[in-house]
Formats: sequence, structure tokens, C-alpha cells
Amino acid sequence: MLFYYLNGTVAAMEANLAVVDCGGVGYACYTTSYTQSQLAIGRVAKLYTYCSIREDAVDIFGFSSREEKKCFERLVGVTGVGPKAALAILSSMTPEQFTLAVVTGDEKALTAAPGVGKKLAQRILLELKDKLAGEQIEAAGSGPAVPLTGAGGKAAEASAALAALGYSQSEIGASLRGVDTGSLTVEEIVRQCLRAMVKN
Repeated sequence: MLFYYLNGTVAAMEANLAVVDCGGVGYACYTTSYTQSQLAIGRVAKLYTYCSIREDAVDIFGFSSREEKKCFERLVGVTGVGPKAALAILSSMTPEQFTLAVVTGDEKALTAAPGVGKKLAQRILLELKDKLAGEQIEAAGSGPAVPLTGAGGKAAEASAALAALGYSQSEIGASLRGVDTGSLTVEEIVRQCLRAMVKN
């Protein structure tokens, strides 16, 4: 890792590319449509970075949130998923929607991204579901982990998605209080919990 993040003025934007001026040096960051929607030319921005170093090139990928960067790192860790495919997937959905797609096995959500076919989507779901489960158990620490599927229903799936995004079990439990998990969809539950955690 060359940089953890870049903090500077957005000097230019092109398709899936943002140039961030840091102290007079313009860093070209490949990024998603989602991150670009958070940026504006001439305004200060903070992009969390992932650096890809090859023999013939050094590429920087930048994201508006640590959650999106984490999703990108998970994707490029899947066999057959390169940076372009990862950017395409994360340009078609938010980090929360991506995590929910993996947790719930939503193949259609992944194939909606340009260049992502059924086989690649199935491989992503197969490889990442177990990883998310492992991360969730680690995040839970000494507390009980919420199952990814099964008897826990929508609240369990939402909890798993939030845990995969890096929130602790205590944060998730507190954010779920007062949320109508019976009538809301899993995605709506996650959104309400995220709003509650941001307010706190």
C-alpha cells in the first residue's frame, strides 16, 4: 500500500476517473460512479486508496468511503475478478447493496453490472459469502454471531450485512432498536440502521 488516502482538491473528472490535486501534484484515481457522485470539481475530497503495482504500471483506485474500498478489495480477491469488473459492479450499486447482494445470494444484482455474466456472479457469491461469514464471526468477538441465513430472518441478514461493513455487534444491536424489521425489506433495515449509527 502506497497511500491510505488522498486528501485534496478535485481538479478533473472523466469516466471512472478523478484527479485529486494534493500539494500541486495531481493523482489520477480510477473510481466508481458512486464515488464520483460524491465529488465536485474544485472542492476538497478525501479518497481512500487501493494501489495496484504491476511491472508496467502503478494504478491508484480511490473511494469516497472505507466501506466501498473494502468491497473493492473483496472483489479483486475473487478469482477472475479484475479491477475493471470490480469498478463496474460497484458503479451499479452502493457498498450496502453489494454486501446485501452477497449475503442474500442475489445473482441478478451482480449481473446487472456491465461485463458481469452469470458464471462470474456465481463465483463472486460462492467465494465471498464464506469470507463475509468469517469476518462477521471475527467482528462479533466473544459475542454470538448472527447467522447469515436461516431462522434469524430479515433482521439476521441485515445484521450480517452490517457486520460485513465493519460494524460491531453492540453497534448493530443498538441501531436495530426501534426498527420495524417485520414490515421493512432487508435493504431498508440496513439503511435505517446506518442512518441511526451516523446520527450517533
